[in-house]
Amino acid sequence: MRQTLLAVSLTAIAMFGGPQAQAQDAGIGGGIYAQYCATCHGIDGTGDGPLNELMSQSAPDLTKLSEANDGVFPMLEVIHIIDGRTGLRAHGGPMPVYGRVFDEEHGTTMQGDVSAVLETRGRVLSLAMFLESLQQ
Repeated sequence: MRQTLLAVSLTAIAMFGGPQAQAQDAGIGGGIYAQYCATCHGIDGTGDGPLNELMSQSAPDLTKLSEANDGVFPMLEVIHIIDGRTGLRAHGGPMPVYGRVFDEEHGTTMQGDVSAVLETRGRVLSLAMFLESLQQ
């Protein structure tokens, strides 16, 4: 079973790795952030977006994630919060599950097409990398 999974993974990387690898960068993450996150978290990530005043719980300051984690950016936790599949919910729950949002843009779920799954994961990683670049 492991050999089959490894073979499928390597094939997927060979077939789809090029474009997805390019999609995983902070520059692309900045565009994703502007489209999906800035309305609550603010353009600069400090939590002062225009929709924040309508929320029951304020959006956190995303520029201080490393500071709150002993100077280390909590990449995996951030990915889990963005992706929303771990049960960990930011803001107590009102934040959209962007893994699902990105999947639905492709008309698939994480169980679906390998290229769509890789695209969704690449977008989540790009967004997390952008957030890492905002740290003060």
